[in-house]
Amino acid sequence: MTAPEDAGIGPAASAAAGPGAATPADLPAVVTRLFKGVLYRESDEKLWQALAELSSHVQDYVSVLGLELFLDDAEGYAFLRSRNDADSDLPRLVPRRQLTFAVSLLLALLRARLAEFDQRNDETRLIMTETQLHEMLAVFLPETSNEARMLDQLSTTIKKVVELGFLRRLRGQEGSYEVVRIIKAFVDAQWLEELDARLADYRAALAGDAPQEGNGA
Repeated sequence: MTAPEDAGIGPAASAAAGPGAATPADLPAVVTRLFKGVLYRESDEKLWQALAELSSHVQDYVSVLGLELFLDDAEGYAFLRSRNDADSDLPRLVPRRQLTFAVSLLLALLRARLAEFDQRNDETRLIMTETQLHEMLAVFLPETSNEARMLDQLSTTIKKVVELGFLRRLRGQEGSYEVVRIIKAFVDAQWLEELDARLADYRAALAGDAPQEGNGA
């Protein structure tokens, strides 16, 4: 893709922008980083600043690939996602992940806990222990006499949510996790409503002594 004529590429434009200011020449580095995953302001302030200044160029660049830029400046993260109106013939560059019921449930519970935390606290970091996560999940899972198996299932679910990037292990604090605020961008009101409907079906199945595990959104 060629840069727009008014992009201001060249020595004169760079000088006018001032030292340290991003130029369209920085676009490949920004886009390449976004293709690798979520960009957080706290992890790379220089690249984040370049993204902030070039966001419209990034959007134009990735739109031809059926993607769109999601940038939350208040929370400090940005990522690429598939456009809803993208050409169906285009291959999906950002694949959808099929989630188990337990993973979907934990994501919903974490999102609700974060909303409650934000209402009651001025702090921005929600920290939870593995024990708290286990207790939060166990309430919704069927009772079992095999406690070791249940704990293993709970740990597997937490590990998967860590892999998805919605929980972050804290260094030097064994068994403690930070709820990553990007979860707000993925778990919206509609997603929660859909999960609530599945949760109602799941509870009905448990009441009928026929527990089943379904797939998340």
